[in-house]
Amino acid sequence: MRIGIRRAGSTTILDLEGPLLLGAPQQDLRRTVEELAANDTKRIALNLSGVTHMDSSGIGELVRAFTTMRNNGGRLLLFAPNKQVVMLLKMVRLDTVLEIASDEAAALARE
Repeated sequence: MRIGIRRAGSTTILDLEGPLLLGAPQQDLRRTVEELAANDTKRIALNLSGVTHMDSSGIGELVRAFTTMRNNGGRLLLFAPNKQVVMLLKMVRLDTVLEIASDEAAALARE
């Protein structure tokens, strides 16, 4: 998985590309979110448009990222997931817990 990092105002956007699976992809996302939280980043938006597929470890990592940010007084948003990722999140009912926007503009507009 490749993770691009960019800023849009007060939000740090992580552009994820590739599968979010057990192993290196999951660990890379964890490390990136933990480093940003440790550096006092308060708002992260994960661009899921490039995530080709995800397993249960990837889902768990999204929950961990959400929890890490919340515990540090921050916020995690997800945007632009493909249909498979949306189905997975709905199946495990995380669509009711995680903030998911249809696109980047919608994610950035949320207060």
